[in-house]
Amino acid sequence: MPEPAIRVVGLGKSYATAAGDFPALKGVDLAIAAGEFVAIMGPSGSGKSTFMNLLGCLDTASCGDYFLTGRNVARLTGDELAAVRNQTIGFVFQGFNLLPRMSLEDNVALPLVYAGAERAARRAAARQQLARVGLADYAASLPSRISGGQQQRVAIARALVNSPRLLLADEPTGNLDSHTSEEIMRIFCDLNREGITVVLVTHENDIAAFAQRQVRFRDGLIVSDAPTPRTADAAC
Repeated sequence: MPEPAIRVVGLGKSYATAAGDFPALKGVDLAIAAGEFVAIMGPSGSGKSTFMNLLGCLDTASCGDYFLTGRNVARLTGDELAAVRNQTIGFVFQGFNLLPRMSLEDNVALPLVYAGAERAARRAAARQQLARVGLADYAASLPSRISGGQQQRVAIARALVNSPRLLLADEPTGNLDSHTSEEIMRIFCDLNREGITVVLVTHENDIAAFAQRQVRFRDGLIVSDAPTPRTADAAC
């Protein structure tokens, strides 16, 4: 069988508190195949955000193993983790995280700056990704001059500029109205059809319905893992 895009074995994360160690994630086992679209769900404090941070190499596990395309990233150094974040993973966040004084083109090109790409290559790649999300004519604009939905499109373009194999989205529609949310989710569906593995954190059932599979967390554990019913109107 092909190696999963993501495989975690006994993955755990504890945080030190005044009352002692708090186990936010308790020995989770999960595999996600390359090209899957998976929604991670659960109430506040369930462990889903901790799990997403570990998948994105934004934090390190207290125990267990995390294999990303066959490589055990739980054993990598800080510099190696930074390279994985830049070269393999694209991130989309609820708050867009665009730099307000930079043009949309420069915002999208930013990961390529960290990757050491030349300016001409950065500009060409950024414009290509802006066109991919329908914003080719806005390359010179500032974030403040476009809508929230358009800003999230820019954030998606930025996540794609390094051609990642894995796209992680943390509540990407949390600041958007329902119509704009559906537009953003359709973009994720299109990207998934192109072969990108998409893992999405959400607490909204109508957003999770776009995914092929729903994994629910509670109290640091996975309590359910099932395909999304294909009768869902929102399904990709």
